[in-house]
Amino acid sequence: MAACAVAGLLLAAGGGRRFGMPKALVPWGPGLLVEHAATTLADAGCDPVITVLGAAADEVRARSKLPGVVIDNPDWADGMGSSLRVGLGALGDSDAVIVLTVDTPGITADAIRRLVAIAAPDALARATYDGVPGHPVLLGRDHWRGVAEAADGDTGARPYLARHRVTDVPCADIADGADADRPEDLPGRPHDQ
Repeated sequence: MAACAVAGLLLAAGGGRRFGMPKALVPWGPGLLVEHAATTLADAGCDPVITVLGAAADEVRARSKLPGVVIDNPDWADGMGSSLRVGLGALGDSDAVIVLTVDTPGITADAIRRLVAIAAPDALARATYDGVPGHPVLLGRDHWRGVAEAADGDTGARPYLARHRVTDVPCADIADGADADRPEDLPGRPHDQ
């Protein structure tokens, strides 16, 4: 049986209202938070990696080196749901996708690989941290249309996941799933891969 083709989808379009700037432009390690997240998806074997930009997209492009494909969400101000729809529409013939948000710098390639290992067109899974659901999220191709229809505002895939059976994949031993909504939420240093 052929291996499942798993794409990576990085949602990095938001304006970062609570953060005070677009999170994609936050310095992290030797580069920017957006580079760290996209590279983590690539390092985990996701191919292609698609990054969805919105706020300050031109500046993000000018200041970063991103693997894979970079696309714009012209409706980024409508919330994460619109970026998820744009990204899902750009996936092509992948069997599944790992969805990651730019504001989770503690996610490691090892955590992503745990979800890649169970990828299939009908798969629906998410990382959990001590029982709390978080990112990354695995969406098999069979679910893309339903997820896109349910994605609205800043809820992303949450409404769809709430109505379907989801496999929880514990990742607290290898990653930190905390969101960095404000500068003080950022960990002290980048996590090792």
